[in-house]
Amino acid sequence: MVQPFPETDVTNALLRLADRLADRAGLLDRGFPADRLLARAGLAEESALREALRRLLDACASEAALSIVGRVATHWDVRRLLGNLARFAAEEARDPAILAERVAAPGFITGLPRSGTSFLHRLLLEDPDNHAPLVWQTIAPYPRPGRPDRRIEAVGRQLAAFARLAPEFPGLHPLTATSPQECSEIGAHVFRSLRFDTTYHVPSYRAWLDAGAQLPAYRFERRFLQHLQHQRPAGQAPGRWVLKCPDHVFALAELRAAFPDARLVFVHRDPVSVVLSVARLTEVLRRPFTRRIDRLAIGRHEAARWHDGAERMIRAATDPRICHVHYQALTADPLGAVRQVYRHFGLPLPAPAEAAIARLSAREPNGGYAHEAYRFADYGLDPAAERARFAAYTRFFDIATEDGPPRRVAPALPRAA
Repeated sequence: MVQPFPETDVTNALLRLADRLADRAGLLDRGFPADRLLARAGLAEESALREALRRLLDACASEAALSIVGRVATHWDVRRLLGNLARFAAEEARDPAILAERVAAPGFITGLPRSGTSFLHRLLLEDPDNHAPLVWQTIAPYPRPGRPDRRIEAVGRQLAAFARLAPEFPGLHPLTATSPQECSEIGAHVFRSLRFDTTYHVPSYRAWLDAGAQLPAYRFERRFLQHLQHQRPAGQAPGRWVLKCPDHVFALAELRAAFPDARLVFVHRDPVSVVLSVARLTEVLRRPFTRRIDRLAIGRHEAARWHDGAERMIRAATDPRICHVHYQALTADPLGAVRQVYRHFGLPLPAPAEAAIARLSAREPNGGYAHEAYRFADYGLDPAAERARFAAYTRFFDIATEDGPPRRVAPALPRAA
C-alpha cells in the first residue's frame, strides 16, 4: 500500500504541492543529462564510469518517482562526485606518489544492518592507531584551491539541512560531519554503490550491481584511501584503516579481490529486530527524495534482501580470517568485544585505547541510538514468519533472541546447521 506523506509543516506542504504540479506537467520523470555532466567534469572518455552513471540515472528517472527535492539532490550529488573524481585525476597528475601509498591489511566491519556495526566501528576508532574516512572527507576529500578550508562546517550545514527534511533520521542513525562514514559513500564516486538503492527505489540498478558490477568500486576505494593517506601530516604513520558497511556481505569476493589482506569482522544480531529497523530507516531516507512511498514493498524487499545477506554470511563463515562478534556480547561488554577482535587478528590493544573505549562505552552504551516505536504490520511483516525465514542463520551462528538473556561472549566458531 502506498502511504501518503504527512504534511506536518508549511514547508513540506508547499513541497508536496509543487511536486503535484510538476508531476502533472511531466517534469519529474525526465532523464538526466549523463553525457553532459561527464563532459562538464572532464571525464567524458571514462566508458566504465559512463555506463554506471547512465544505469543509475536511467533508474532514477524511470523507477524512483523523484520529487523536486530528489531531482535537485540527485543532480547536485552527481556533480559533486564527478568533481571529486576530476580532482583526484588532477592530484595524481601533479603527484604520482599518491598511487604508491600502501594500504596494508585494512579492516572491514560488516553484517546485517542495524546490528551494531557502527557502534563497533566507533569503539575501534578510540585506538589512535586506527583510522576511518570521516563524513566530511567522503563528501569533500580535498579543499578548494586558494580558499580557507571550511569543509567540516559546510558538511555540518548539509547534514542539518537533511535533518530538517528527515527529522527522524538523527535518532535512527546519529551522524555528524566528523563521524566515521560507511564505504558505500566511497563507492558512490564511481556510481557503483548500494547507497543509491537505499536512498532511491531503483531495482534495475540494484540488479545490475548484484550481477557483479562492484569490483571497480572496491578498486576505487583503495585509490580513495591512498588519497586520504597521502594528505596525512608530515611524520604521521599511516596507521590501520578500519572501514565499515553492511553492504559488503553482497560483494565479499570483490572485496577480497581488491584487498587480499583484508581483515573482516561479521557482527551478528537477532534478524527479527534488524529487519523492522532497516525497513524504517529505508523509509526515512527515501521520503524527502520521492513522491511515493510503499511501506509494504520496502518491508518485503528488506526482509528478502537481508535473508540473502544472511545466507551469504553462512557460506563465508568458516573462513578463519573472519572474526565473528555478537550484538548482545558487544552491547553487554563493549571492551570485551573489542578485545575479542584484537585477539583474533593478533593485534596488541594499548592500555590508553582500552581506557578510551571504556569511557565511550559508559557515555554511550548503545552508541547514541534512540529507541523508536514502530510496528511490523506497518511494513507488512510478521515477526514469527521472519523468525522462521532466518532460522538457518540464527541456528548456524547461535544467535540468541533479544527477548532472552544477554550473551556476554560469542561462540568461538559458528557451528554447523
